[in-house]
Amino acid sequence: MNLAKKILAAILAAATSLSAFFSAAHAENFPSTVMHKLDVYSRDSGGTLIFSDSPEYVNRNGILYTDTVSGEARILFYHLNNTGVRKRFAIIFENVSDEKNSIKITRGGLSVPNRNYLSVGKITQTMYMQGEFRDKIFLERYERKVYAPDEKYFHMQPGQLIHGICDLVAEKDVRIYLMMYPENADPLEFLNRAEILPKDEYRLRGTFKNMNRTLTLKKPYDWERDGLGYILIGDNVNDRFKTGIDATDGSAVVNYGNYGINYTLNFSTRFMTRFCLSPLGGHYAGALRYKYHGRTGVIQTPDQRLFFGDRTPPESPNVAQARVEGISLMTNTTELSELGNYRGQVSFEYSPPGASNLPINIVLMPSQK
Repeated sequence: MNLAKKILAAILAAATSLSAFFSAAHAENFPSTVMHKLDVYSRDSGGTLIFSDSPEYVNRNGILYTDTVSGEARILFYHLNNTGVRKRFAIIFENVSDEKNSIKITRGGLSVPNRNYLSVGKITQTMYMQGEFRDKIFLERYERKVYAPDEKYFHMQPGQLIHGICDLVAEKDVRIYLMMYPENADPLEFLNRAEILPKDEYRLRGTFKNMNRTLTLKKPYDWERDGLGYILIGDNVNDRFKTGIDATDGSAVVNYGNYGINYTLNFSTRFMTRFCLSPLGGHYAGALRYKYHGRTGVIQTPDQRLFFGDRTPPESPNVAQARVEGISLMTNTTELSELGNYRGQVSFEYSPPGASNLPINIVLMPSQK
């Protein structure tokens, strides 16, 4: 008996029975609450992610992160004003080409700065998934411009968090600066004398290539054959964290949580199947987008409250190890957010939301419909 099976046997001996998410007919098909990991193909592609989350608690003015990109790129920033006075945040584009340049913002999400971090993360993610934000910036040769589509989003009271994400296409090389500066200063003038702030102990900033990840089931899900199934996102074993470079000092960095990575999750099912998102790491508040039979829409996770995951007890090391090896359990403490019922081909667009915890499971089970 391998380690996962030994652990599972011990868990099942003390496991709570499955609570009422199955009808009696479904319960007959599933006398236990065991879930099995479904195999996926994983492929990375796309442009460059500029990720700025260190220092997360910003104690003084300065440049939070900077690097040069061209072509397709994504910016994600997540910073808290920890100075005790009002500050402003700036995104500055600098044309480093000796020709005219243009930047097309293809989508984005941005919350008004707030002290409710889970709310900020969920609003930003929902807006990004809705994909309605568009803009264009034109730059003369070597010109710098402050990008602020709405000023109210860039003023930060003490203790407030600013969080945003945007996808862009730069025609030629453009340097991006993310900066916190005095409330009444001119940002372009301040940039001339601003220092690059050192990263904090978590080192969550950097430039990461191939900003998109596609996970595709290796074979169609069949609950008669597969039982309850799940795929893992953000565990750094089945779904590896991206590695990159901190362009401010050349050091290697890891994107713990894959924040800013945009996932496409492709599923095929033989029968009508219920899909759910289940948080495993703690508090979670996000949104994702589905595409099914020509229809698309945004689903908040969860949709009836701001966040969930607080009722799920921490996993023991044995339970976590069994899950990684391919066996997990559904119990009456498992929290689920409904993603819908689908048959055939369905895909979800997903990105780890700011302020939330990973990993998560995407759970597949027989539909009650």
